[in-house]
Amino acid sequence: MHSNIHTFIGCDSDYQDAELVIYGAPFDSTTSFRPGTRFAADFIRMDSYGLETYSPYQDKDLADYALTDVGNLDLPFGNAKKSLEVIEDMARTILKAGKKPFLIGGEHLVSLGAIKASYEVYPDLVLFHLDAHADLREHYMGEPLSHSTVIRRAWDFMGDHKINQFCIRSGEKWEFEWAKSHTHLEKFTFSTLKERIAAIGPKTPCYITIDLDVLDPSIFSGTGTPEPGGISFIEMMTIIQSFKDLNVIGADIVELSPHYDQSGVSTATACKVMREFLLAILR
Repeated sequence: MHSNIHTFIGCDSDYQDAELVIYGAPFDSTTSFRPGTRFAADFIRMDSYGLETYSPYQDKDLADYALTDVGNLDLPFGNAKKSLEVIEDMARTILKAGKKPFLIGGEHLVSLGAIKASYEVYPDLVLFHLDAHADLREHYMGEPLSHSTVIRRAWDFMGDHKINQFCIRSGEKWEFEWAKSHTHLEKFTFSTLKERIAAIGPKTPCYITIDLDVLDPSIFSGTGTPEPGGISFIEMMTIIQSFKDLNVIGADIVELSPHYDQSGVSTATACKVMREFLLAILR
């Protein structure tokens, strides 16, 4: 690794050899409450060197895989549509090279570009979504592209019963009512996760998006929309380890806003979640 290049720990293989490619999307222009997620990818990379590459949770080591981190995309702040096109192009390039794209946000809207590219390459794609918020709004203050609408926009092209949502604890009443007919949405927890994974099986291509505000703000306060009542870190580990039974072709983590937690605990938590997430989706 070159000392002047920041990468996530253990992710400095050559691109040609890599089976998974990390890329950052520093975009937070549609954040509805507190901005700052544009800084998340760089903070996560820097703080990752406080970790080991080895996971005692999974008895796996990042050093045993060929992973690369290509840095952040250049995104035009204030232009959501163009930014999504840049993200989509990058994800498509990685997928068509036979590699897994792993996106670090940024606000949750950035996931839409990666999901769209994944659906283009894998038309039978299934989406798994962990979040505090339903993100099923048709628009937010008249804007159809928002971190509050990202899953609804994914539904626009994926259609019914391809989207699985867990631990959701916030949203408009009509979002929950709408989900009953269009997505699999479990409020507050993830008791049906194993059942859904078993039903989907190990061959169907899956994309997983984790909004880190799914965690309780008592352990993850560094986010733009903290929502009391979330899951614990150990519960997150249980969820992540269950992903090993899926055919994960792409993934992301979003919504760390590091400056709202001066203790650094939120960034440290994001780093560890990312390490475990990476290891769970590698075979």
